[in-house]
Amino acid sequence: MRREIGGFGLIIVGSEVLDGRVRDRHLDRARAALGRRNLPLRYVLILPDDPATLLGQLEWAMARGDPFFCCGGIGATPDDHTRRCAAAAAGVPLRAHPEATAILAARFGDRADPHRLRMAEFPAGSLIIPNPYNGVPGFTIAGGHFLPGFPEMAGPMMEWVLDNCYLPGPARAACSLVIPDGREADLAGLMEEFIAAFPGLVFSSLPRIVAGGWDVVLGVSGPPEAVEEGIGWWRDKLREAGREFVEGE
Repeated sequence: MRREIGGFGLIIVGSEVLDGRVRDRHLDRARAALGRRNLPLRYVLILPDDPATLLGQLEWAMARGDPFFCCGGIGATPDDHTRRCAAAAAGVPLRAHPEATAILAARFGDRADPHRLRMAEFPAGSLIIPNPYNGVPGFTIAGGHFLPGFPEMAGPMMEWVLDNCYLPGPARAACSLVIPDGREADLAGLMEEFIAAFPGLVFSSLPRIVAGGWDVVLGVSGPPEAVEEGIGWWRDKLREAGREFVEGE
C-alpha cells in the first residue's frame, strides 16, 4: 500500500566519489524524481566504503523515520560493505533471499557461482526492488531502499520505489525576491519576523556577488497559497523600509 511521507533522504556510497575518481550522478536523478512527485529531499550523505562509517550513518538514517535511498556498495566485491552494514543497522542477519537468488540463478545460468549469488544475500526480512536494466535486484529494509551504484540502474529503480510505495506530496511553489546592493545583516530583523510569522514556509537568504557589489536573494517555498502570502509580506515590508527589489526568476 502506498503511503504519505514528508520527504526523502539520499545516501551515496563510494570512496571513488569522495576522491574525485567518479562524478556523482545520483543526486540529480533523485532530486528530479522526487520533484516530479512534490516530495522534498531532506538530506544527502556521500560516504566512503568504510564499514564503521556506513554502519553509523545507516543507523542514523533508519532512526530518523524518513525513507531514504542508498546507492552503491551492494555488489559482491571486497569493497562492497553496504549489504552487511544495512543488516547490522537494522539488527537482523544477512541471509540469502529466495526470490533474489532465483532471479540471479536464472540470469547467470551456469555462471551462477557462489560469488555471484552473494549479491542475493540481503538483510533478513528485506523486500526486493526490481532492476529493469539487468535484472539484479536491490532491496528494502527499515525504510531504506538499497540500490546499485550505477545511475543507469538506480534511476529507474528509484522511480519504481516512488510509484509503488509512496503517494505524491501536496503541491508546492517557490518565489524569490532580489534586493540589489543588499546586505543580509541589514535584513536580519525582518528575517526573524518572517520566520516567526510563517513557520510553515521554508525561507532562505542567499547573498551573491554581482558586478560592482552584492545582491541578496530572498527565497520562500511551500504550499502555493502560503507562499503567495509570504512573498507578499516581504514585498510590503521592503517597500515600507524603502528598499528596492526585483522579482526573482
